[in-house]
Amino acid sequence: MRMRMGGDSTVHVSQSGTGASSPDPTWSTLAAQGTMSGRRVVAFVSADELGPALAHLIASRAEKALGNGAGSFSLGLSGGSLVSILSKELPAVPNLDCKRWLVGFCDERLVPFHDPESTYGLYKNQLFSKMNIPDDRVLTIDPSLPVQECAEDYANKLSKAFDTQQTPVFDMLLLGMGPDGHICSLFPDHPLLQEKQKTVAPISDSPKPPPQRVTLTLPVVNAARCVVFVSTGGSKAPVLKQVLEGGDGPVLPAALVAPTQGELFWLVDEPAAASLTLDVERPGPGAKL
Repeated sequence: MRMRMGGDSTVHVSQSGTGASSPDPTWSTLAAQGTMSGRRVVAFVSADELGPALAHLIASRAEKALGNGAGSFSLGLSGGSLVSILSKELPAVPNLDCKRWLVGFCDERLVPFHDPESTYGLYKNQLFSKMNIPDDRVLTIDPSLPVQECAEDYANKLSKAFDTQQTPVFDMLLLGMGPDGHICSLFPDHPLLQEKQKTVAPISDSPKPPPQRVTLTLPVVNAARCVVFVSTGGSKAPVLKQVLEGGDGPVLPAALVAPTQGELFWLVDEPAAASLTLDVERPGPGAKL
């Protein structure tokens, strides 16, 4: 099942891998890819220990990318608890230079930036003001546009920033997971899970308010060089078990994240990991990934 969005997207995913010319893989196949040996599930005693490890992981990947001659380190942000974690921990990383970072958003709500639902607005007030990321290297939506045009405009911004008409490849994407297993603004059983042509898609019927949003699509998520999930709290334990270990229930959006040539981290705290039976890493205090 596909959802036709009306109008042609100006940016398309590449025709290889997850491109449109490939047969649609089954959800079970995609979920199985998520159990690849490259996946690391790391459980911390608490979110307070998880935060510094996440910040160091971001800083180390930025240093690696820039040290390898890249002109920038591209980072995709999500909202939720990640805002407070990053706002506390990233500014505490010593000598962190962000002038060459390129920051985008995995999804965004179609609301004004001053609205408390705006992910960019939250990061601007809580994080960006503490870091030396140039304003023109933060890629934001245009919330004045209708949702379809807003998605197309953001796809064009990514295309220009990444200098490609194909799939933009982020160095790192930071994802949260909702209690229903959704990621970005890709919700269970929603037709956008099957979207393979667009890099950025509009959604007008989000089951979680506000209803109008724009979101990266799964091909962009799975093209990233490193995807990091952050999931904390005991309320996430049942869905985390379903996503990581499978079962009789439906395959949830988070289980479809399987970077084709990248790393996949699940950083969780012990309450979220309480129901897991698979082997997880349990680093000591102050550990670095």
